[in-house]
Parts: sequence; C-alpha cells; structure tokens
Amino acid sequence: MEYLTGENKKETVEIGDLLSTEKLGQIIKMRGAIHTIRDMGDIAFVILRKREGLVQCVFEKGKTNYDFKELKEAACIQIQGEVHEEERAPHGIEIRLHEIEILSEPAAAMPLSINKWKMNTSLEAKLNNRSISLRNIRERAKFKIQEGIVKGFRDFLYGQGFTEIHTPKIGAKGAEGGANIFKLEYFHKPAILEQSPQLYKQMMVGVFDRVFETGPVFRAEKHNTKRHLNEYTSLDFEMGYIDSFEDIMAMETGFLQYTMALLKREYANELNILKVTLPKVDKIPQVRFDVAKELVSKKYDRKIRNPYDLEPEEEVLIGQYFKEEEDADFVFVTHYPSKKRPFYAMDDPADTKFTVSFDLLFHGMEITTGGQRIHDYNMLVEKIAARGMTEEGLEQYLDTFKAGMPPHGGLGLGLERLTMKLVGEDNVRETTLFPRDLGRLTP
Repeated sequence: MEYLTGENKKETVEIGDLLSTEKLGQIIKMRGAIHTIRDMGDIAFVILRKREGLVQCVFEKGKTNYDFKELKEAACIQIQGEVHEEERAPHGIEIRLHEIEILSEPAAAMPLSINKWKMNTSLEAKLNNRSISLRNIRERAKFKIQEGIVKGFRDFLYGQGFTEIHTPKIGAKGAEGGANIFKLEYFHKPAILEQSPQLYKQMMVGVFDRVFETGPVFRAEKHNTKRHLNEYTSLDFEMGYIDSFEDIMAMETGFLQYTMALLKREYANELNILKVTLPKVDKIPQVRFDVAKELVSKKYDRKIRNPYDLEPEEEVLIGQYFKEEEDADFVFVTHYPSKKRPFYAMDDPADTKFTVSFDLLFHGMEITTGGQRIHDYNMLVEKIAARGMTEEGLEQYLDTFKAGMPPHGGLGLGLERLTMKLVGEDNVRETTLFPRDLGRLTP
C-alpha cells in the first residue's frame, strides 16, 4: 500500500534553488513558460517565466537536442541544462540548454504582447484579455504587492489578538441603508448582496472582542469613475473595549507600519520592478473634517460648496496640503458630520452634529472609513427612529446590544484603492484582478 506524506519530491528546481553558489556548474531540470525568444543566429536566448520571475536560458546550435525554430512563445516546457553565472541575466544566472521537452503549446497567437516590459495597449484591451495580460511581469507585480498588503493585514492583526471571521455575503438588509444595494431573490424571499460585514463584525465583538475579515463587498452605485467599483475587496476589523476612536486610528497606523516593512523586506523585487517608493508611515497627522475644509479653502482659494462631505477635489487638496506642510503621505480626517454617517456611528458628545469617526486619505484619496460605534442599545434604537428607519431586518443585530456590548469601533479599507495609490496607478481597475463596474460583468 502507498501513502501520501504531504511532500512529493521533484526533480525540477525553482529560481530560489539556483541562487546558491553550489548550483553553479550543476546540471538541473526546470519547468516554465516561454516568455520570449531572442534569436541571435548561432545562439538564442529563451526566457522562461516562473512564479519568482524570469530565467535566461541559452540555446546553442548543436548542443541542444531540439529544433530551435519549433519553439513557440507561451509554450510550457521542461528544460535540462547547466547553471552558469551571468551578471547581465536576471538573478545573475543563466542555464545553458542541453534538452528541451514540450509540455504544452498555445493553440493560437497571443492576443497581446505580454513579453514587452511595459504593455503599450489600452486598459480595455488588458481587461478583455485579463488572464493573458497579467502574465506580463509588471502587470502581475501589482498583484504580488497586493498579496503583501493582505498578508500584512492578517499577520499584524493576528499579532494584536484579533480573530479572523467569515461573514455571509447574502443578507436580508443592507448595513448602511440607502439605495446602493444589489437586490436578489433568495428562495422566494427578498435578499441583498452585503454592502459590508459591518453588522456581523459588530455582533462578533461581543464574542471575540477583536475580529477582522477580508472579503468582497458590493455597492450598486452608478458611478463610472477611476476610483469606484461595484465589487471590491474590503479589509475590515472591529475591536472592543476601546477608550476612543483614536484607538482605531492607532491600530491602522500600526498595520501600515508593519505592512510597509513587510513589503520592503519580502517584496523588494516587485517594488523594484514597479519603481515604487514606499510612503512614510512613522507618524500620520489627523485633522478635523471642518478644519480640513477651511485649510484647503484658504490656501488654494477654493470655495466650500458642500459642508457635509468631502468632494474628490477636496480630498486631493487635503492630501496636497499635508504633503506640502507636513511631508505626510497619509492623513486622518476626523469628525465627519452625523448626517453623512450610518446610523451606528457614535455622535460626538461635545457636538452631536459630528461623529467620532474618520477617513484615511492616501495621496489625496479616501482608502479607509472608520470610527467608534454606538454600543448602548437604547441610544441605537433612538438613532434608528430619529433617522426614520425601521428596525425590520435588524432584530438580531439589536438583540446583540440588548445583551450588552463593550465600547467598540472599527474600519473598512479598500484593498484595490490602497494598491492603486501605492503602485502609482490612476485607475482602480488596474489593481483589480477582474473588475466589476457599470459596463463589465466578464471576464
């Protein structure tokens, strides 16, 4: 009888295996996809694409048991060859080929030139051929960095005593109210796609004290801008026994510090590919909402048109102001007006027109919304009534508060927006694997 032990030893090696000097001069086997072929006459460079990057292989006529002319870009192959040092090659090594075995070949010509360092094609073309365009080294580097952000979020919060949860994405009532809800039929009952895990994560604070989640959220907003999506990935956390909403901002600052250090340490290759300069996160300034509007109005001679919310142009100017005045890449804008925050947001006891809430702006764009929540049952019921809302669909949420809840708060962070600003893109679709917007439901 044969048994599985959790490890199947392979004859083939990965790039990391080749980076030790003991592999120089050794005969190895490797698998990968042909990224590009450069025919130089008597020799040719066959560049393999691997999960860790590119590997230069050298085809020499008479020394390799394969007809070079039959090789096709995008074919998946297994090669055998000798490892040599070559400072001009990726990773400082090259493989001089002895044997080539074809594992699979493309059935058609590539729709995009993915072997170019920078793809000279439209965003629409890249999205229409998404699984192909992401094979480009620069394109896929964005999503390795995005992986690092999620890893940093998880690792940091685990270290802070948080429990990871997974909440439903089909619900009976939207967490934030309003009309921007996708409605559907659920076994002959009305249902919605959740706008956020907000109500569930608050309920779980009463169980675990500190919880977090990474998952999709859905907004039926008819926006067609460079910063909006109808489905995006939200990084959420909620924490109990806080003293004030500043505890939430401090926790997010800690996450950003941890994550930028992780990216520098473990994703240096991708940062270098995209020429990313990591933002400053040693300290992040905070400013009241009303003060921020006055500051940019005065400095940039811009009339305040909406006293209850920040317009995108104002966010840009606030980011510009704090970069110029404080050399800050991030800024917390606090005390948003109560009428622009959801029913569960706690009003400022000093002035109930405002809430003890915040947005985090990164280079002039909102990437996070958070704050302290109402934890008192009677206060919550009063605010629901004052808003003219019904308690229908909120019964179990409210029952949680009847049973007692600690002072708590949390936030939701848009992963795609944070990635977009970090890597220097100006359209959130560039940092979304398969975007969903007003006009795109496939691929």
